[in-house]
Amino acid sequence: MLSTEPGQRLRFDRWIAIGFALLAYLVLLTPAASAQTTLRIGYVDMERLLTQAPQILSARTRLQKEFDARDAELRLDSARLAELDLRVKQATEAAERTDLSRQADALRRSIERTRQRLREELNARVDEETEKAWPQINDAIAILGREQGYDLIVTSPVAYVSGRIDVTDDVLARLARDSDTPAR
Repeated sequence: MLSTEPGQRLRFDRWIAIGFALLAYLVLLTPAASAQTTLRIGYVDMERLLTQAPQILSARTRLQKEFDARDAELRLDSARLAELDLRVKQATEAAERTDLSRQADALRRSIERTRQRLREELNARVDEETEKAWPQINDAIAILGREQGYDLIVTSPVAYVSGRIDVTDDVLARLARDSDTPAR
């Protein structure tokens, strides 16, 4: 029970007044404090990085050279198949036509198997080269964020991004410096 003695009532009122003063102080201080500590956010378009990063472009060039010879063999086989198909159409005897048709079908299957194998190998190599580039890309993003004072850098996909927080070009420039290759 509350006492009605004047001394105790005065102490209780004093605590209420101090509590309200403290609450008012905190309410007024919070917007000022938050205005002084602005959150800095950046955005990186990973799709652009994975298509324009110098490390990825260099890997793509290496892979192109690596697969060119096998692709040339496939083109030669396709030319041989076209020649066989033409000979099948021009064959006058049924036995010759059947034999050439079998050869053409076997070559066609071989070409399809080779194409499929090359596609799978190329996809595996692209994944491998992308995996190799990931640490360097992530490091470039982190270093850029630290150097430029970002609190948070998000990557795609996101629902909306303002162009003023897009730091993809800065990351590409850093990656170009790191690889000694000019950025695109």
